[in-house]
Amino acid sequence: GAKALALSLMVDTSVLTLDLSDNWLQGEGAAAVAEMLKENCSISAVDLSDNKLGVEGAKAFSAMLLENTTIVSLQLSGNEFDDHAAKYLADAITANSKVEVLDLSYNMFGDKAGEIFGSAVAENIGLKELKISWNHFHSQGAAALAKGLGANTFLKALDVSYNGFGNSGAAALGEALKANNVLEELNVRNNRISVAGALHIAAGLKENKTLKRLNMTRNPMQSEGCCGVLKALQANSATGIEILDLPDIPVKKELAELCDAVKMLFPNLLLRHGGNTKLQRKSPLKVELQTEPKAVGNSQNAVA
Repeated sequence: GAKALALSLMVDTSVLTLDLSDNWLQGEGAAAVAEMLKENCSISAVDLSDNKLGVEGAKAFSAMLLENTTIVSLQLSGNEFDDHAAKYLADAITANSKVEVLDLSYNMFGDKAGEIFGSAVAENIGLKELKISWNHFHSQGAAALAKGLGANTFLKALDVSYNGFGNSGAAALGEALKANNVLEELNVRNNRISVAGALHIAAGLKENKTLKRLNMTRNPMQSEGCCGVLKALQANSATGIEILDLPDIPVKKELAELCDAVKMLFPNLLLRHGGNTKLQRKSPLKVELQTEPKAVGNSQNAVA
């Protein structure tokens, strides 16, 4: 099926978008589609996610990307790519300057892949959006990937959510934010970043002027980490932050006051806690209601 389709698309100039997601293409089918894309000069968006392409598929599509100059968006999530596959994909990332959106999420990349991709991202001159969430980048690989971000001058959006960056990866991201003056969106949701890591990212935010959206939800940053991030924004009058997502934690007095102060400084800033725009503060009224048995039975009072 894939071979027949590939043959028909070889010279077809009417198709601009190709969606072959979730088709179990695997090696042979992937090779046929890749060969077709070397010749086709009209398709600009390709979705090959969830096809179990593996190393052979990575090799085929990397070779294609060294020749193709029309694909702008490429979805390769969920293809069981591992560190071995990363080597081929990195070659393509380094050499190809036409692809602007690349999705490599939901794969099996580890620290070695992080090191390989870090170098490739540093050299790439075309990517504007890279999604590499739901992989296995931990301290060493995460730090290498972040270092590549620091050197990149084209990338506008980076999604590394659901990895294991930890504090060492966060420290490298903080340094990258000091150097990078292009990135506008960064998603580090669910990356095991605790207080120390949050403070490293805060140090980067203190100097960064271009980042507009930052998602730090589902990280064990605690109140201290959240306060550190907000203080960094307070100290940076030139910050570009428009949307800041912090973890959903109990809001204590210092954090609540900092939130108010930052909102006064930047009235247009959308500040959310776990996706919620309203602060979940402990209300003295609610505490009283809980300790007064008579009031508990009154549903109207309880709701108020």
